[in-house]
Amino acid sequence: MLIHFATKFFVIGGRRALKEAMSEKKRILIVDDHREIRSAVSRYLEKNGYRTATARDAREMDARLKGGRFDLIVLDVMMPGEDGLSVCRRLSAEGVAPILMLTALGEETDRIVGLEIGADDYLPKPFNPRELLARIKAILRRAAAGPPGEPIAGRRLRFGPWVLDSDRRRLTHDDGHEEPLTNAEFRLLSAMLARPRFVLSREQLLDLTSGREAHVFDRTIDNQVSRLRRKIEADPSRPEIITTVRGGGYTLSADVRDAP
Repeated sequence: MLIHFATKFFVIGGRRALKEAMSEKKRILIVDDHREIRSAVSRYLEKNGYRTATARDAREMDARLKGGRFDLIVLDVMMPGEDGLSVCRRLSAEGVAPILMLTALGEETDRIVGLEIGADDYLPKPFNPRELLARIKAILRRAAAGPPGEPIAGRRLRFGPWVLDSDRRRLTHDDGHEEPLTNAEFRLLSAMLARPRFVLSREQLLDLTSGREAHVFDRTIDNQVSRLRRKIEADPSRPEIITTVRGGGYTLSADVRDAP
């Protein structure tokens, strides 16, 4: 009887431990129309401690997202139906999950556009599985650490006529208008709000918002600043909140304080 009880105890305990371990694993959704790539990436990531699900197109992806939360999405650009760039723009606006885009080798335009509309990183095909794993780990580390400029996490910050709720990623004007932010725009604004009136070079902004090396696509930051200015400046052609420093970069030229 004692042996039976002990056996039952360890079986139950083992199942509980397994369930807890499974719940702690990060969930990754792989969206690619090539079955071989989906299967190979899924097997490799599960071998390295992740839980995965796959989808062959945007429709299947949406169905998977309705069924549960994912910590990261690996998204191919070239897919039948709704393409990866359109999907990235949609998911980024909704703040669903960090996105790692897979692009055809040499398609620099797709990579630039993907970064501008909210992708967290990109990886050209064909790729080394170890590099894919390293980039996924880096994205998840950044996501776990919260927005750039850790002091703003969990706060509501007022700057000019705007209030940013950093937890809800909600940007609201004094007139009540709410302006949606993509993931990229939120990271850029967060980095600048954490360092008001401090000149940030393009290289610094790339590092703070993307974690990539500074030589990657300088004009990506310029385009993101332009998009953000169109949302928060009264006159984007004469910006007063995010100003350009000749030869230096950009600065948030507004006082930042906690909002009630």
